[in-house]
Amino acid sequence: MARNTQVAADHDAPPITRILADYVAGHRSRGWSDAVDHEAHRTFLNWLGCGVGAARHESVEAALAAVRMLEPAPQASILGRAEKVDMASAALLNGIGSHTFDFDDTHLKTIIHPAGPVASALLALAEHSGASGRQLLDALVLGIDVACRLGNTVYPDHYDRGWHITGTTGMFGAAAGCARLLGLDAQQTQMALGIAASQPVGLREQFGTMTKPFHPGGAARAGLMAALMARHGYTASPKAIEAPRGWAQVVSTKYAWNEVTDELGERFEISFNSYKPFACGIVIHPSIDACVQLRERGIAPGQIERIELKVHSLVLELTGKKEPADGLQGKFSVYHGCAAGLLFGRAAEAEFADEIVNRPDVVALRRKVVATVDDSIDEASVDVTAVLADGRREHVFVEHAIGSLQRPMSDADLEAKFHGLSDDILGTARSGELLRACWALGAAPDVRGLTALARP
Repeated sequence: MARNTQVAADHDAPPITRILADYVAGHRSRGWSDAVDHEAHRTFLNWLGCGVGAARHESVEAALAAVRMLEPAPQASILGRAEKVDMASAALLNGIGSHTFDFDDTHLKTIIHPAGPVASALLALAEHSGASGRQLLDALVLGIDVACRLGNTVYPDHYDRGWHITGTTGMFGAAAGCARLLGLDAQQTQMALGIAASQPVGLREQFGTMTKPFHPGGAARAGLMAALMARHGYTASPKAIEAPRGWAQVVSTKYAWNEVTDELGERFEISFNSYKPFACGIVIHPSIDACVQLRERGIAPGQIERIELKVHSLVLELTGKKEPADGLQGKFSVYHGCAAGLLFGRAAEAEFADEIVNRPDVVALRRKVVATVDDSIDEASVDVTAVLADGRREHVFVEHAIGSLQRPMSDADLEAKFHGLSDDILGTARSGELLRACWALGAAPDVRGLTALARP
């Protein structure tokens, strides 16, 4: 059978792999504003709390059981646990843990959860090498910039094809960050990015299963290994990202190279990071927000005959599970999210426990939710009407949900979220110490003091 072998010519693309390598290797330490540096601390703090909070989840237990069979050397910590494993396995496990609750950060322009792959790789390497907090933060900002700029380059076409963009760009961010932390030169960093290009991780088919959080973990491990291999002379194509059969042109029909080069070193994608108040898919957040508002108006579940949602098509594509069977599936059910908001006034991890998802009153309420597609509504918005038994109709339109860039979580909100995740694992006092260590990370001479606090 004949094959279509037409591909873009080499000269159509700038040398993206080299441009990014030069940037990562050469950008000056803390070469950004105080606001960007503060966002890096917020990103790390939020990621760490999510990782600690999931320490005892069955997904982490299962992955750790598999890692133990490899008899790993005790090089780096697992967040929220006493055990240590090798660096690559710590990157994997902490990436899994930090994404298990679907409570981590979101780069809203691409729906990438950037800290999962990048911070997980960096903390494992930094702990083993005794890096300073400033070195880790520099690598975090630059690694996230690489991952999200490449995400901007191929989104949304790449995502629409079925790739989980967190994993399929995360290995670049992890490789770039680890290359920076290792002090690799531009040539070695270029090789690290090239090695990473052959390891995109993640399919959207896996959403609602343990394999979704595997994606940032797998990307963290892949990026770390790519940097370590490049350090020791392993080679790759110097055009592995931009070549006609390189990463971007293979995994996407869109590749806007200017998204990498525009304002490189001046605009930092971590500035567009957001943090979740609800432990589920980001596109459910406006609907939960609206239902919480209905509850605050005094509307009780027993009064409700029907909840009418008008949402963008992406909401039902991603979170249209009408009858979730467990908590992981519940995180991808806009119907369950609405029921949680109305019944509990919140949707933290507890509201996605298996027993809550299957509780009769929760099931009954979510079956009253009727969702219809209206693509005139932005994917970050929702139009909700509660039809009450007495005939009244209560309407809420949410343009931007709490936690969005327009309505961001404050530092105090993030601290409360952190304690809610980590207190049961570490205890309130130790959680407080760890929280203070996160805020002071930029001044820490060695990250090992922080990782010690992250273990019970």
